Amino acid sequence: MVREKYWKMPDNVASNSPHEGADIAVVGAGIIGVACALQLARQGLRVVVIDQQEPGQGASFGNAGHLATEQVFPIADVSILKRLPAMLMDPMGPLRLDWKYMPRALPWFTRLLLNLRPEPYQRTVAGIRALNESSLAAWYRLLEGMDCPGLMKEDGSLLVYERPESRQALEALQTRMRQQQVPVDFWQAGAVRETAPQLSEQIQGGLFFPATGHFIDPYRVVCELVKAAKTCGVQFLKRQVMGGQLNDAGVSLVTDQGRVTARRVLIACGAHSAKLTAALTGKKVPLDTERGYHLMLPHEHGRLPFAVTSLERKFIMTPMAEGLRLAGTVEFAGLEAPPSMERAWQLHRLSKGLFSRDLSAEGATPWMGFRPSLPDSLPIIDRVCHGKVLLAFGHQHLGLTQAAVTAELIAQLAAPTTSGSPHELPALQPYRLDRF
Repeated sequence: MVREKYWKMPDNVASNSPHEGADIAVVGAGIIGVACALQLARQGLRVVVIDQQEPGQGASFGNAGHLATEQVFPIADVSILKRLPAMLMDPMGPLRLDWKYMPRALPWFTRLLLNLRPEPYQRTVAGIRALNESSLAAWYRLLEGMDCPGLMKEDGSLLVYERPESRQALEALQTRMRQQQVPVDFWQAGAVRETAPQLSEQIQGGLFFPATGHFIDPYRVVCELVKAAKTCGVQFLKRQVMGGQLNDAGVSLVTDQGRVTARRVLIACGAHSAKLTAALTGKKVPLDTERGYHLMLPHEHGRLPFAVTSLERKFIMTPMAEGLRLAGTVEFAGLEAPPSMERAWQLHRLSKGLFSRDLSAEGATPWMGFRPSLPDSLPIIDRVCHGKVLLAFGHQHLGLTQAAVTAELIAQLAAPTTSGSPHELPALQPYRLDRF
């Protein structure tokens, strides 16, 4: 992660970096930044990646691993107004707003509610869908030539329901998804038990999404991309980025170990992107963070054939190389508040009754990370400041899903053949910085 407090770089800061003159400095070594770095290097650009942590140690380390191409709708809908009291009062609820953080979150939530009006809502759905529809194919292209067989599983995912009265809501969701051309099949209880026999008999059925998948180790995905990027000449610097300034030659970034200069910069540091964006572009971005939790169960191999989500319990279970990962919940409490790991352990309690035999929590490890979220649920993917600043952040809970296609779009923006303004690229219209 990068330091949260930025300042304008003094003109007289000395440089002690041997990394002068890179074509692009990528700030952020999560899945988005590393994927972009690799794609840019494959185009022949000289790339340096800067992050205060080792690659993949932020939100990319602990995501659910689900390639969620089916999730074309924003995480919130108009029912959020009715749920607000519960969000404030229930510390273990699936969607929580820390009451102490509410004054800071209120402007963001106001924007979110305005984006739930019909016209902006449909723009959001179209924007998410456009990225998701291209995401799996982009992942295959990004991983091409890399020696990591079996890391990516395109075997679908399942949304199950337990209460008979939930069937109507599930069928309504199926109709909405089909209207958006999302491949989806309704499974009766028998089909669920045949495919996932360890699930409880109280499962009534579910929706199966054949055009989805998962990674068996999200952190290893980042590591494999880093290895491929280094082979292409990408340099990785473990430094804090504390400020920056544009100049005639490009950009100068102040780090805790001196200055790094490049012709261009790509800001891809997730939930920490807003202040550096403001420092370099003068644009204040309404970026907040959905704090997500997971609980890794190392003794639970073979329970599920693919990712399974509970409609009523609102969390996901993904089979991974190291066990079964329970993930989910959304918490709005900002970047400064300490994690509430009890929310991670709550995921194990939520799993009780979903299997014929309860999951073992022996040796389980909890985790919390920051999902970068904008109030219209779309990322910023853009080129500004006469091409000197590229932007790729705000992917909320779809960062893993959309990383490879985002890398291709950033590479398109960075290509020498891309003339004039990014406004000439119609595919990028929904993701431009100037929508805020």
